[in-house]
Amino acid sequence: MATIEAVLIILVAHCSYGSRLNFMAPTTQVLLKESSHVRTIILNRPKQLNALSLEMVSRLLELFHAYEEDPNVKLIILKSEGRAFCAGGDVTAVVKDINKGNWKLGAKFFSTEFTLNYLMATYTKPQVSLLRGIVMGGGGGVSVHGRFRVATDNSVFAMPETELGLFPDVGASYYLSRLPGFFGEYVGLTGARLDGAEMLACGLATHFVPLEKLSLLEDALCKANTGDPKIICSIINEFSGTPKLKEKSQYFRLKTINRCFSRRTVEEIISAIEKEASKNMDDWITWTIQSLKKASPTSLKISLRSGCRALLLDKDKNPKWEPSKLELVSDHMVDQYFAAKDDEDWEDLKLPPRSNLPSHAIAKL
Repeated sequence: MATIEAVLIILVAHCSYGSRLNFMAPTTQVLLKESSHVRTIILNRPKQLNALSLEMVSRLLELFHAYEEDPNVKLIILKSEGRAFCAGGDVTAVVKDINKGNWKLGAKFFSTEFTLNYLMATYTKPQVSLLRGIVMGGGGGVSVHGRFRVATDNSVFAMPETELGLFPDVGASYYLSRLPGFFGEYVGLTGARLDGAEMLACGLATHFVPLEKLSLLEDALCKANTGDPKIICSIINEFSGTPKLKEKSQYFRLKTINRCFSRRTVEEIISAIEKEASKNMDDWITWTIQSLKKASPTSLKISLRSGCRALLLDKDKNPKWEPSKLELVSDHMVDQYFAAKDDEDWEDLKLPPRSNLPSHAIAKL
């Protein structure tokens, strides 16, 4: 295993390096708008599809801490510039830091990101996330844990980590496991892309607001100037609708998904889907099988193998997984990614106890 790949695996599997953060000055990567008791936070790296940098997650964490302590702030709106809400964490930057021998910067990024996700999941004030465009990986982490998630016509949600040699993190094991049936397992393993209607149907979004009404909703929330979740919900409802699922929506496959993705191992899941294919082969089944077979075997075994080189750096879309097959990934190999790190420079992530349980995020499902 290459050193760079090994370090990236350690960074993600163990979540963090330390719990102490040195916050930086305000950055143009995160913009702010104030309206009396409402604070609007705007992700502002549109050319990078608002991929989260260390600057961004550090600033977001600082702001969320400050706003929770500020009695003048009652509501937080999270939105973005450009065509994406957030395409995930900037893993490419992490790999480049590792290439330069600075693995601690990557560890600090994950530590900060995961602490931010935890804070959002236990936040005492309502957060409304306006999910316009791409919502992937870390983009889900900074939105799905909040109380209100508003999908729209062009929303696209995915957790594509297994194709990158990673695994769904940012608290995804919490919210994906709470989706109906085994839909979360399907989304997490295949990297399936969901549109706004599917996000609403499965519960990843709490509301669906047509794109042309999104700015009107934001204005209404600012004018209401309240932190009362019931009032906020009623305001969002005024602009909301129930979109019709597409004829070939993946959500209509829930019965088959439950039958196949409820199996105990990845091998059994693939075998179950292949049996379905023998009865009725169609484009969706073909795609599902191909997605699982081209992903990292170790990633699929609820772990990690760093294959991000091919898709995020070289872009040759030809990752060389090692091990290359599911049957070569032993239980012992998987256990290593959950074992304590034996390194005197290592410090595990320490999350402080908080009184507000993360029940509001997905419990309604």
